[in-house]
Amino acid sequence: MRGAAPLGSLGVACGAAAAVLLPVVTANQALLSWAFLVLLYTALAQSWNLLGGFGGQVNLGHAAFFGLGALVTRMVWLGGAPVVLALAAGTGAATAAGVLIGAPSLRLRGPYFAIGTLAIAEILRITTGNVLPDVSSLPARDLAGYALTPRYYLAVFAAAVVTGGAWWLTRSRFGRGLAAVREDETAAEAIGVGAFRHKLGAFALSSGFAGMTGGIFAYYHVSFYPAFVFSPVWTFDPLVIVYLGGVGTVWGPLAGAVFFVVVQEALSLQVGEPHLLVFGLLFLVVVIAAPGGLVEALRAVRPGARAPAHMGSPPAA
Repeated sequence: MRGAAPLGSLGVACGAAAAVLLPVVTANQALLSWAFLVLLYTALAQSWNLLGGFGGQVNLGHAAFFGLGALVTRMVWLGGAPVVLALAAGTGAATAAGVLIGAPSLRLRGPYFAIGTLAIAEILRITTGNVLPDVSSLPARDLAGYALTPRYYLAVFAAAVVTGGAWWLTRSRFGRGLAAVREDETAAEAIGVGAFRHKLGAFALSSGFAGMTGGIFAYYHVSFYPAFVFSPVWTFDPLVIVYLGGVGTVWGPLAGAVFFVVVQEALSLQVGEPHLLVFGLLFLVVVIAAPGGLVEALRAVRPGARAPAHMGSPPAA
């Protein structure tokens, strides 16, 4: 059992090295695009996991922050700012929105919180669709210099940073307080843990990371659909990925993202239009067979392995 930790660290190091070196060893654009999607979904799912998994607050309006980050980043970047500054602006806007929206919505409990956040995302989607053009394409100067590799490395950065944030939560005092609030908010308050402060901090962190991921998505696409980045798909896809991989775990979103992208692509090619129905049935089978997610299932077949880093029981979906 003592060898499990070094072995796990070696696996993480090898995976990180493979992700960094992939554009060096291959120029296959299809493969790079596939890897980009896995990394993007990993970052987005992990950003949902920070609040929904580690904090126990099932946010059904995650698309609002993904969309805000995408919209602000795209506008600032096309306005002439460097993409790094544009991403910082998108991330900051999503974080600020997380604080402003989280402050009142976190007063709600259970399904009321979930429905309230979903309503906010839908309001933003409808408003954006009515105010902004249906589609925005890159100007000729940006289109001529388009390259996938820098966008891929931004996705590597996002996946690493958000996963690092999850790892920090499992070991930090703030993370332990957040877990206590999730398990029993009244008991946590009784021992001096500020429940609202912890939930709002997790909400802001989750929102900011979602905005950063949305900004990278906006930078990646040649044709950009403003209303689409507020679509519920950007809430429910990461939710599905987290439950597939393991709620409240550090590596669950990565495992879930790989499974999600590979199976979705395979089913869309083999089955065609009904692939979403087939994937939904497959999702139910996986969740019923391995309620702890793929990470827990992997641990079960490796008796000598350590338990995955997590913070207790998952929230009810």
